[in-house]
Amino acid sequence: MNQFRVLWHQRVVNLLKSCVVATALGLAGCSSIIDKHVEYSYVKPDSYPVLKAVGYAPLSSQPGSSEGEKMLMAIKVSKLEAYRELAEQVYGHRLSASTTVQGAVAQNDGLRSQVQGLIRGAKVMKSYAVGDIYTTELELDMKRVYDLYIGEVKPRKVERVTYY
Repeated sequence: MNQFRVLWHQRVVNLLKSCVVATALGLAGCSSIIDKHVEYSYVKPDSYPVLKAVGYAPLSSQPGSSEGEKMLMAIKVSKLEAYRELAEQVYGHRLSASTTVQGAVAQNDGLRSQVQGLIRGAKVMKSYAVGDIYTTELELDMKRVYDLYIGEVKPRKVERVTYY
């Protein structure tokens, strides 16, 4: 009687293994039964804005031992400020604020701002000094950015899906 039970148990286990293998093969075979071909079309924007930004830097506040060194630093700083302003326009400005209140009186009030992004394709339109301030004007034509972007990544939408 004990042998009968062991044989019956082995047959049940073998039957379960066979069912698991058959189910796995059946599910794996489904992906090859229904195959598809997807056609894409490329998406092009309707209009391209032109963004402008201006950066300023005081000449007298720049580090340097001569007026020439201070001028070069002011040129760099004003250009970086203009790029920061473009990044704000393109990517937005992240703000975080905190206030500590004690006894219904604000004790500590803090504000932190952050801009992060990649600006590609901007052109320096003008760079000049007026008095003690050095100014750089940048322009970012989004058509040019689109052309640069399209060369790397092709944005697309699904045009048609054919199942066979």
